Amino acid sequence: MPHSPELLAQVAALPALPGVYRYFDAQGQLLYVGKALHLKRRVSSYFQKTLAGTRIGHMVGQIARLETTVVRSEAEALLLENNLIKTLQPRYNILFRDDKSYPYLQLTGVAGKDGQGPAPWQQFARLAYYRGAVNHKHRYFGPYPSAWAVKQTIELLQKVFRLRTCEDSVFKNRSRPCLLFQIRRCSGPCVGKISPENYAQDVADAQALLRGEADTVLAQLQQRMMAHAEQLEFELAAELRNQIAALSQVLQQQAISTTDDRDVDILAVCVQGGRACVNLAMVRGGRHLGDRAYFPVQVQDASALALPEEPLTEDASLDAGLDSLNSPNSQILHAFMAQHYLGIPVPPVLVLPLPIAAPLLQLLSEQSGQRIHVVHQPRALRRTWLEMAQQNAQLQLARLLAEEGSQQARTHALAQVLDLTLEDLAPLRIECFDISHTAGEATQASCVVFQGHQMQPSQYRRYKIDGITGGDDYAAMRQVLTRRYSKLLQAEAEGQARLPDVVLVDGGQGQVSIARAVFEELGLALSRIVGVEKGAGRKVGLEELVFADGRPKLRLPADSAALLLVAQIRDEAHRFAITGMRAARAKVRTGGSRLEDIAGIGPTKRARLLQRFGGVRGVAAASVQDLATVEGISATLAEAIYQALR
Repeated sequence: MPHSPELLAQVAALPALPGVYRYFDAQGQLLYVGKALHLKRRVSSYFQKTLAGTRIGHMVGQIARLETTVVRSEAEALLLENNLIKTLQPRYNILFRDDKSYPYLQLTGVAGKDGQGPAPWQQFARLAYYRGAVNHKHRYFGPYPSAWAVKQTIELLQKVFRLRTCEDSVFKNRSRPCLLFQIRRCSGPCVGKISPENYAQDVADAQALLRGEADTVLAQLQQRMMAHAEQLEFELAAELRNQIAALSQVLQQQAISTTDDRDVDILAVCVQGGRACVNLAMVRGGRHLGDRAYFPVQVQDASALALPEEPLTEDASLDAGLDSLNSPNSQILHAFMAQHYLGIPVPPVLVLPLPIAAPLLQLLSEQSGQRIHVVHQPRALRRTWLEMAQQNAQLQLARLLAEEGSQQARTHALAQVLDLTLEDLAPLRIECFDISHTAGEATQASCVVFQGHQMQPSQYRRYKIDGITGGDDYAAMRQVLTRRYSKLLQAEAEGQARLPDVVLVDGGQGQVSIARAVFEELGLALSRIVGVEKGAGRKVGLEELVFADGRPKLRLPADSAALLLVAQIRDEAHRFAITGMRAARAKVRTGGSRLEDIAGIGPTKRARLLQRFGGVRGVAAASVQDLATVEGISATLAEAIYQALR
């Protein structure tokens, strides 16, 4: 498609400055986000006639609109580019999607506020697993690659330093030691079994150990033990002796490395079969904590659309590595680092399989506030780490390709069973509905989506069913299908959505008849509807498919790939429905938290109250004075909360 004169004129008028450019198609959908040291030269290169007939030329032909933002430097352009990629998710950029934030180990605050001394439970720092945004009120260590790594570290610190892990609401209400004290996993600060000074020393030693200073901690413990022994304080010396023995044993069991590398990230890239894997291995406090694999999407399209990197400097001799920077592995590595480290602290050392561009290294250093040292030809232990990370990337990618091959085979088998004539099965869209309730209470309907050979959790929807007789599954199914597809029809007419190719309903002929009636009212094709009827004895593998368009029932073999896919989608719909129903039922039975009903309590204050007191029951049990100690809670509001929860 030829580009409009207005678009070409806009390209010709671009400035010779660094910036970010964004391409949109005729429907206004964002196609691509890129950065440039020289906007005019970079963007103009996409509209050259020499690109005609190529894959990149085909994609550039979709460009109908252009937007640009001028910045001061290429580092700023890099930052803006990847912020836009993460938030807008363009169609042709390499995207790393991760819906899980990294976990941290948290040491809660140890100081009071407003000139007042700390509360008793605030004098004794709490060791906790934490996931979310960090703040300056507490001390955080990490991030860790997995929840298991955090919990293993907490267990280590409990064995050696016996730091508390209980909530503040539990701590302040204890009258005798808990079980953790009995098994020597806590020093019992809640009932005065340890002084604040000695506990603070244990906290300091724990922090030193987390920083990788194990040898220093052992030496200090030995010095303190000998000092107590010389002063004939044998009980205190014996406690320190036990700590030294526990720490020595744990160091051996956990194979903690005491190398000079305290905090290091090791990255490895593997590309095969049109897919890619970036494996991130973490070393924190001298300990190798484990790996985490990432699988980017749109790798082939993004690689085709991206033009070769611009020179990084005016001196061509300094850009001899441009060829390696333009390789697919390098593009994937750069995309991962730029997107990943936007919200994650950067360790001082990065071990990489390839060199990285100077602007990216500059940006990472500016964000972290320290000089980042990059090693791409490591030796000794670092080389071993990189080889391990590379091997893990290959294994993870092989596993993904095997799983995707199996899933694609299931999709193909189902398409054959349902007589679908789609040439490309990747866009095949299946929506599945399920109804869940307990004796008619808190009825919920779920809709889950299967597309691109996998489930799409971001597109799942729950529907609260009202205005029906409790337990009437047919009325519930009629309501959810009517609500879903009356809106979807309108959105499709406006070009903002598409109807599914297959609609699965969990049920037999009765549910299918309801779906048939709804589709006839809306003018939709009945061939889309397929019921999943449980077989004799409701045994898995004996399900039958029921069709709304008059085709006879179909029973598939228990080992059928098509039946396995149908069961996978149906079970996911059931899981999603029942979890929603249980949450709704719990809210009905408890009346919700009731905090939201109090004037002046918004999401932020509610979260602070729940975090401080460990839940709604803790808030209800708190005094007015305790409530007023929470940030943002005035004395008047504290009184209102106290009265509302009586």
